[in-house]
Amino acid sequence: MRVVYREEPCKTALNRVQGMPFKWSLNPYMGCAHRCTFCYVRAFERRADRPSDDQYGRSIRVKTNIVEVLGEELRRRCWKRESVAMGTATDPYQPAEGQYRLTRGCIEALGRARTPTSIITRGPMIVRDIDVLQEAATRAKVGVSFSIPTVDREVWRTTEPGTAPPYQRLRAVRALVDAGIDTNVGIAPIIPGLSDDPKGLAEVVRAARDAGATGVWCRLLHLRPGTREHFLECLARDWPELLPRYDAIYRRAYLPEREETQVRELVAALGERMGVEDRRARPIEPPPVEEQLALL
Repeated sequence: MRVVYREEPCKTALNRVQGMPFKWSLNPYMGCAHRCTFCYVRAFERRADRPSDDQYGRSIRVKTNIVEVLGEELRRRCWKRESVAMGTATDPYQPAEGQYRLTRGCIEALGRARTPTSIITRGPMIVRDIDVLQEAATRAKVGVSFSIPTVDREVWRTTEPGTAPPYQRLRAVRALVDAGIDTNVGIAPIIPGLSDDPKGLAEVVRAARDAGATGVWCRLLHLRPGTREHFLECLARDWPELLPRYDAIYRRAYLPEREETQVRELVAALGERMGVEDRRARPIEPPPVEEQLALL
């Protein structure tokens, strides 16, 4: 697939977020070459009147000046060092990062500003930046979430066509944990009929534990307009026998709360039973807030 990269400067780097565990989001790129069939960002693209179908991911905006803009925003006297999440609207370690290195520059800037940072990714390229992650983690809390919805090769390859294999991601988890970085695994999204069976979920949790993940969490598939049409079109092509089930259970964007709760409780129980917890030999943690303030 041919991908067009559009180098476009940005006016702002940080985006205010409401109703989430973090206060700000940061995305060095817009659009994602991973082209996951279930990507929730397709819904945002449709609302913005941009392609949410198979054309999504064929054009990537590169915010060429985002490191400089971020640095200016972090130096403002009004900046309160609130938590910043990277990877909320596009993967910060998609292939473009290999050339542009914008994510790396943003991590360095956030570290210098002693700003708590979380990163969610499917990209093993993150191991390249272990040095700046370690440095940032000595100054403020840093956490990484690796999204690994399944370890089934057929389901992975069909639903996440542009991503690295699950076990390659798990090796990256191990490298980050061994380097002292707090790194968990997100089983997200769990896809009904493809990756929601207890045996398959247990395989992912076991693989996360074996990789040293500090925790495990999950999220079920959401089908908002934009995501819904593309995902169901792909489902009709690859697993048409599942369409009647989806017509029955996805009357709206979310599954019934009872079903979501059951799966979350199962994953939590699997994690507890298999001993998924923070077992880092040399965890990197920032100094207490009082000590940080003394350094300012």
